[in-house]
Amino acid sequence: MTTPFPDTEKLLNTLIEGIRGNIKPDTGIIGIHTGGVWVAERLHAALGSKVPMGTIDIAFYRDDYGRRGLHGDVKPSDIPFDVNDRDIILVDDVLYTGRTIRAAMNELFDYGRPGCVMLAALVDRGGRQLPIEPRFVGAQVSVPDEELVSLRRDDSGALHLSTEPRPTAHDQS
Repeated sequence: MTTPFPDTEKLLNTLIEGIRGNIKPDTGIIGIHTGGVWVAERLHAALGSKVPMGTIDIAFYRDDYGRRGLHGDVKPSDIPFDVNDRDIILVDDVLYTGRTIRAAMNELFDYGRPGCVMLAALVDRGGRQLPIEPRFVGAQVSVPDEELVSLRRDDSGALHLSTEPRPTAHDQS
């Protein structure tokens, strides 16, 4: 069973309009690989940010690194601006337990001490395990625990949200 979603472009526009007017001209935008980077690219362009966009890969900061090991597609983190005392919008595609955001903030603070970190998520599916909430969100959706929400980008660059069954321990062996 898959859960229907609102149009992804409409969600992006909702997110953009929620952020517009609520940030400073020197606010930094940082996307979390991979889907968060895609969303951050759209935000960065639509908001006309003059600060170069940053990216974070949290592979080495995950709290399940010891159990799951390193994902095979680690990308370099790149924050091409000074984060010290700067307002930052940290962008992810799907907010769920909050563990990805915790890992991203741990890495972000290795770069310096931001003035303020605001979370933007295209979709908030609830189910938080940590006290982390988005400041900006495209939509809140209800998705059964047995489904994963994923964002994909097609050949034209368009973004599409979908759900798929969560792999079971049997499926992963």
